[in-house]
Amino acid sequence: MAVAESQVRAPVVIDERVAARILRIVAKAPVHLVLVVVGLLWLMPTLGLFFTSLLSPADIGSAGWWQIFSEPSLTTFSSYRRLFENDAIMSSLLTTTIIAIGGTVLPIFIGALAGFAFAWLDFPGRDWIFIVVIALLVVPLQMALIPIFSLYNNLGIFDTVLSLILFHTAFGLPFAIFLLRNFFIGIPKDILESARIDGASELRIFFRLMLPLGIPAIASLAIFQFLWTWNDLLVALTYGRDTRPVTVAIFSQLSEFGSNVELIAPASFVSLMIPLAVFFAFQRYFVQGLLAGSVK
Repeated sequence: MAVAESQVRAPVVIDERVAARILRIVAKAPVHLVLVVVGLLWLMPTLGLFFTSLLSPADIGSAGWWQIFSEPSLTTFSSYRRLFENDAIMSSLLTTTIIAIGGTVLPIFIGALAGFAFAWLDFPGRDWIFIVVIALLVVPLQMALIPIFSLYNNLGIFDTVLSLILFHTAFGLPFAIFLLRNFFIGIPKDILESARIDGASELRIFFRLMLPLGIPAIASLAIFQFLWTWNDLLVALTYGRDTRPVTVAIFSQLSEFGSNVELIAPASFVSLMIPLAVFFAFQRYFVQGLLAGSVK
């Protein structure tokens, strides 16, 4: 009889599990539908830019990018071939890469050192200096354009890659220090005390302990800083004349040749994909870095 009862109950339990799973899926279906719609709306401009870059100039002028679905034979990569043969655009991509890497690595390194000092080193005026750093977060970028312009002229570094890297470093440091200090202060104090008892210097603790533990916050900061630097147009227009990042190069093509969409579309799409690739490469650290220092 016991065997017979177990055979009867097993299918009932399985049916209840399947029914509960179906109910959960149905309950979450509206949320998933809304997220899918929002995702498609967010992707629409990117997809439109990509499909536009695959059309010839004549086809772009005759109808919208959606015609590629009804006539797939219109697809061509000739615009990308012309793009890679364009020395001005390719040079601007290289310039932007150098500026973005320099403007990301330098503030992260300096910000990590300062964040470690504000979190775990005692020195006179530490809290007041940190308050000043927090206050610098609200200083608008536009306030510094003219003073820094005069400073660069006096130093002889105007219209150079170095000038753009230093500007992005200066305005990226307050947020870098704030984020990394909040992350470092959440690390248990016992770890640092154990390292100091073992005879480790502060620099050794920083390079061998803090930097490896701070990878989530550093990766998140790298995403923010790289995106801000790569997509910058205002600073590049102000401090660049012959030094042209890709945003300025695309802008100049748009202003000089209003109908030159066959070059602007692929250049814009390539410029868009590089920061997206950086984001997806470090996305697993993104949320951890955003929550840095939120709990202790």
